[in-house]
Amino acid sequence: MSKSWYMLQTFVGHEAKIERTIRALLEKKEINPEVVTDIKVPVEEVVEIKDGKKKSKRVNFMPGYLMVELDLPEIGWKEVCTSLRRVQGVTGFVGTNPNERPRAISAAEAKNLLQKIGVIKSEKSVRIKQTYVVGDVVKITDGPFASFSGNIEEVNEEKDKLRVNVQIFGRATPVEVSVLQVERV
Repeated sequence: MSKSWYMLQTFVGHEAKIERTIRALLEKKEINPEVVTDIKVPVEEVVEIKDGKKKSKRVNFMPGYLMVELDLPEIGWKEVCTSLRRVQGVTGFVGTNPNERPRAISAAEAKNLLQKIGVIKSEKSVRIKQTYVVGDVVKITDGPFASFSGNIEEVNEEKDKLRVNVQIFGRATPVEVSVLQVERV
């Protein structure tokens, strides 16, 4: 037996409630806590900038799914899986029929999802909701170019960077700034 992550399909919007229900069943020992070792709702922190203010909120990026870490035994796996499927709001394991042994997601997929959730630390675990497009006029609010204004020339969503064309000493100069360092004019 080895621990692996599985995807449990649920009703959309009921993920947190189902997680609480499963955790309660684990505490009451109605589901074996040695087999079901962890459960996660795939949510990420999103920073949105509105009216020059940063607002942080948690957003479910995989509605209708839960990540469940299981240490499934060769004998007796069906009872555990059946007890998880019987939780109100759970429709089943992704990619399998109810009478089949569930298939785990790959280690790379699990690592990627856990990084996005923030369980495994990565260089970027907070996503910034961008609302900027090429041609927008912005004012730089932070850094060495604070108080300069200019037009956006390029938007790099992967790195959350903008290339802004600002006037320095009467010349148009492109500068690269973070999305968090600008506000719309």
